[in-house]
Amino acid sequence: MAEISAALVMKLRKTSGQGMMDCKKALTEADGDIDKAMEILRKKGLATLAKRAARETSEGIVVSKIESKTGVLVSLCCETDFVAKSDDFIAAAALLSKYAMACPADSGADNILETELDGKKFKDQLTDLVSKTGEKTEVGEYVKYEIKGTGILAAYVHFNRKVGAMVEVECGDEKVAVSEGVKKTAEDIAMHITAINPLALDKSGISEEVIEQEKAIYADQVKGKPAEIIDKIVGGKLNKFFQEKCLLSQPFVKDDSVTVEQAIAEAGKQAGGTAKITHFARISVE
Repeated sequence: MAEISAALVMKLRKTSGQGMMDCKKALTEADGDIDKAMEILRKKGLATLAKRAARETSEGIVVSKIESKTGVLVSLCCETDFVAKSDDFIAAAALLSKYAMACPADSGADNILETELDGKKFKDQLTDLVSKTGEKTEVGEYVKYEIKGTGILAAYVHFNRKVGAMVEVECGDEKVAVSEGVKKTAEDIAMHITAINPLALDKSGISEEVIEQEKAIYADQVKGKPAEIIDKIVGGKLNKFFQEKCLLSQPFVKDDSVTVEQAIAEAGKQAGGTAKITHFARISVE
């Protein structure tokens, strides 16, 4: 049996990020072989994932990253708020944003898991994290935007890190895209999205199924009235529903005298051109 020195334990701890006792146990089992000890620690993480597969991951954090004309919004989920607030988890979430930027796909958690940076896939990073925390941990929702023309991306993550949003703004020319006014308005709109939670950009983005459900609810509320009255009331309520649930027509949280669409258009006008929202995403952990 090889002697497990304190220096060897410290080396494994620095490499793996695991606790001293876990590192010593792994080295003892591996007879001092640090590579085998690392494999033992990874197997511990995989075993934890398998054991806790049925557990709910209703806690976690949302992170975003924007570099030039590419941006990502993604969540890392775990079982408890205690783990979500730990340094290891927060560091892993920051690392996740880098993997998301490197991921060739614009959605799908599985695609991030298979993405590789510096010779290591994120699924292996996740296994290492699980072996530290002892909790089921998984990548939640993920979205990636890449601007093809002239425009900007803006993101906002709430201070509790449980909800975030990203918005894509198409600009008429580069001078509008670099305008501080357009940038600030786009960031405020991202904050608006986290708070108000719109269903779609405009009514064309709301499914027919949802629209029919809303119509049925409104019709039931006024049943017994003449058909022409029902149609008028249902139509009015449906228009109000679109105004409340579609981002572009919602009153802007920073100035409810204008809609979100008007706010970004005015920012573009002030910059000497045009600006309009083309896409948005919102991710929450709950």
